[in-house]
Amino acid sequence: MIDVLVVDDDFRVAEINAKYVGKVPGFRVTARAHSAAQALAAVEHGAIDLVLLDHYLPDQTGLELVHRMREQGHGTDVIMITAASDVTTVQRAMRLGALHYLVKPFTFAALRTRLDSYAALRRTVDRVGGRGLTGQEQVDRIFGALRTAPAPSAPGLPSGQSEPTTDLICGVLHRADHPLSAHEVAAETGLSRSTAQRYLRTLEQAGRLRLSLKYGDTGRPEHRYAWVAP
Repeated sequence: MIDVLVVDDDFRVAEINAKYVGKVPGFRVTARAHSAAQALAAVEHGAIDLVLLDHYLPDQTGLELVHRMREQGHGTDVIMITAASDVTTVQRAMRLGALHYLVKPFTFAALRTRLDSYAALRRTVDRVGGRGLTGQEQVDRIFGALRTAPAPSAPGLPSGQSEPTTDLICGVLHRADHPLSAHEVAAETGLSRSTAQRYLRTLEQAGRLRLSLKYGDTGRPEHRYAWVAP
């Protein structure tokens, strides 16, 4: 098994990412961290093969954490999972040795593609290392193991909508004991009301939510959404 540390300052996003990792055969999440200090402590404790690392952390950036890890001699592998998509950050991640860089929002398929290629890399290194071969062909195999095909879009999701956000909204509604408005869903998830409304409309059209109207004394009726058990 490949032991994974999930690092994200948002507890809910970390939980979603951890659930995604748990769906991929051969991987298991052994720790979660919500700050650079927590992540470094987990790495120092040992038994971490791979860090799924957000860049925006409350005490340090993810790349500053990687730099500290390397300074202290920790060779733990890193895959960046972050909303930071500027060229400078991506380039620095490459120079610090990040094996992959996945931009939020992303789909489960996209993450699984990266994890599968990472597992292939480990198998290739073990195979080549076991034979003690270091020729160009073997080096090419090692580098080639990290190549990934473009990940397919999530089926049924409109452009601009992602599986993690969909899962986040579904989780809130699944736990609720009464129908919720877009405003209430936005407050629970930290999303904007307009974003929550777009996802709620998509989920309702897909039959995963039930729409009801709450009429007040004045104005338009309020749309409220309830989870539909499969």
